[in-house]
Amino acid sequence: MKIMNQLTKPTADLAVFLLIFALLNEASSTTTKHYIVYMGEHSFSDSDSVISSNHEMLASITGSIPQAEDAAIHHYSKSFRGFSAILTPEQAQKLSETESVISVFESTAVPLHTTHSWEFLGINAIQELNQSMPDEPQSDVIVGSESFNDEGLGPIPKRFKGECIIGDQFTVQNCNRKIIGARYYYEGFEAEFGPLESRNRTFIRSVRDTEGHGTHVASTIAGSLVNNASLFGIAIGTARGGSPNARLAIYKPCWFSFCNGADVLSALDDAIEDGVDVISLSLGPPPTSYFSDVISIGSFHAFKKGILVSASAGNSGTPGTACNVPPWILTVAASSTDRELNSNVLLGNSKVLKGSSINSLKMETKSYGIITASAAAAKGVPARNASLCMINTLDPNLIKGKIVVCTAGDFTDARIRKSIVIRQGGGAGMILIDPIFANDVGFQFFTPTILIGETEAEVLFEYLNTTNRNPTAKFYPTMTVLNTRPAPVMASFSSMGPNILTPEIIKPDITAPGVNILAAWSPLAVDAEGSVNYYIISGTSMSCPHISGVAAFIKSRRPAWSPSAIKSAIMTTATVMDNTWKLISKDPNGSPTTPFDYGSGHVNPLAALDPGLIYDFGPDDIIDFICTYGATAAQFRNLTTEPITCKNPPIPTYNLNYPSIGVTNMNGTVTVLRTATYWGHGSAVFTASVENPAGVEVFVKPNELMFKETGEKLSYEVEFTAYRTSNGSFVFGSIIWKNGAYKVRSPIGLNVTSI
Repeated sequence: MKIMNQLTKPTADLAVFLLIFALLNEASSTTTKHYIVYMGEHSFSDSDSVISSNHEMLASITGSIPQAEDAAIHHYSKSFRGFSAILTPEQAQKLSETESVISVFESTAVPLHTTHSWEFLGINAIQELNQSMPDEPQSDVIVGSESFNDEGLGPIPKRFKGECIIGDQFTVQNCNRKIIGARYYYEGFEAEFGPLESRNRTFIRSVRDTEGHGTHVASTIAGSLVNNASLFGIAIGTARGGSPNARLAIYKPCWFSFCNGADVLSALDDAIEDGVDVISLSLGPPPTSYFSDVISIGSFHAFKKGILVSASAGNSGTPGTACNVPPWILTVAASSTDRELNSNVLLGNSKVLKGSSINSLKMETKSYGIITASAAAAKGVPARNASLCMINTLDPNLIKGKIVVCTAGDFTDARIRKSIVIRQGGGAGMILIDPIFANDVGFQFFTPTILIGETEAEVLFEYLNTTNRNPTAKFYPTMTVLNTRPAPVMASFSSMGPNILTPEIIKPDITAPGVNILAAWSPLAVDAEGSVNYYIISGTSMSCPHISGVAAFIKSRRPAWSPSAIKSAIMTTATVMDNTWKLISKDPNGSPTTPFDYGSGHVNPLAALDPGLIYDFGPDDIIDFICTYGATAAQFRNLTTEPITCKNPPIPTYNLNYPSIGVTNMNGTVTVLRTATYWGHGSAVFTASVENPAGVEVFVKPNELMFKETGEKLSYEVEFTAYRTSNGSFVFGSIIWKNGAYKVRSPIGLNVTSI
């Protein structure tokens, strides 16, 4: 299931790293495994010295330098030191006992997690801002992905150290002043699964995209303007990225919808050294530890170098499943825009069922007979099994030439596969009863298909059960409907908090458009209709590049801002209200939401450029955070090789100067500290207002912050006093600092265990 370009004038010396990824559920059957040997930062003079030393270390367990060279897959020699190699568990254990080795862990799979969306985010207002502020500092933007036309861009920034690696169907001429870097990685994949050629699937051994996902993500971040983009006329409009003046550096570690962890870490090592400013990661494994996850480790090194890392929260859709949760990552959930793609059904009794789908497959204008899948069960198949329309469950003689009514199972049910079953059986189309995704995700099927929810299903079955003649229906083409309400709505698939590693850090951080996003598509990636240049898909993979584009735009205007300052600006200016001025709700039934769904809220790009106050923190603050987290000496070395002296007593994790405030296992009264940095013109006075979490009184001391000049820092305390417990769950509120021109909002999440 797929959960799911031309330039104007140059902006700032900014680089964004784009990683293309996916998941293949396969495992090695050999007695050896692919391990990552991590040794932290190093002081070697060059990469060759690191590689030579790595081979000597490997030779101590393999027996010789040639055997060590054969075993080694990747050498991490730039931003940090390490290597990956094919080893036995016994060899891996011996290496882990070596003094200079910090950790040894298995390389694992890293799973995958726009025309109107940028208009919905107010990007036109940003264009007007550009015209009205010609003297505002800007710089050339390089982003790590006719969306990649380099017209109007100046020379490649000299500080960029990356390369344009040639390969199949890709030469140095394919890079330009827009796509300035291109690297690809396959060694880890081939070490585990054999040569790419053995897969018996189409691939190109180069940075060329044969999946489509990477092209889609890259163009969402920094695609140039393209007029009249659409998918067969659906969602027509001007396609563009959030920062169309940015440059792209592309790093491809994924093949056949699979990303090898060691390849991903190698890409991160290169990207940091190449000189990028924003890393965009539409991928990530379930959170297990801050210290043995390639994304966590690599992104920490990026954070130390001043690089913002934006990453998708995941598509699991249930509490506690948000991934990419370290505080040094900006974690992105997915929500809708105010555009719907409606596909309706006209029943034989003239009633219309409102449905949704990206119905690019045209059905003939005539009506067709309808049959429920449960009534078309193959011999020996229970009706309940047949209703799910899976392979070998339907009788082709009964469904031929008819519209088949199927039902969707749980969240992971293979919906697109059902359309293949209908098509192979000769069916004319499918009505899919899907309470989860009916109003959420537009899938593209292999036969004309329309999704309906439970309310519409009741109307359908009433017709089927009462008609005295053969029931019929016909499908209407997909209609693009703009200015819908309410919007945004949280996507049902978007992964949720709490953060299972440190609940005090509310995750996700932010939400952005990730539902039915139209963006550039590789013509080498074939969809249900064949080769296309634009495609519509959904997922936090799509919302993440929206935030990466916003971050790139902010960095181009505020080049001196740290990653945490940009993160703070995006979070504290977000909105929690939809376009009906009600709290953002969640599909499919408008259920209530909390910061564990949307983080600080829905991104507001224009406001983020001028936030008023920012909450800044750096690597030293992260060290204090990890000290309180209870890291061992070895775990500390996974992130930094510098000598660490933890404060005694340790600083509570909730006192990390984060833009949101979380306290878990709260007992009675807790006081939290924050420091705000003023970003504005002249002096300013901010006054605090509070939304109290249920059962808790909140006091802000002082209640006013009086700033004299830009860059001034002032601290304040937030005192929480509970008068009832929260019964094992979190209660939520907020603090808003206002001064007339600005509203700086921080969500609050408290788990009150006793009073």
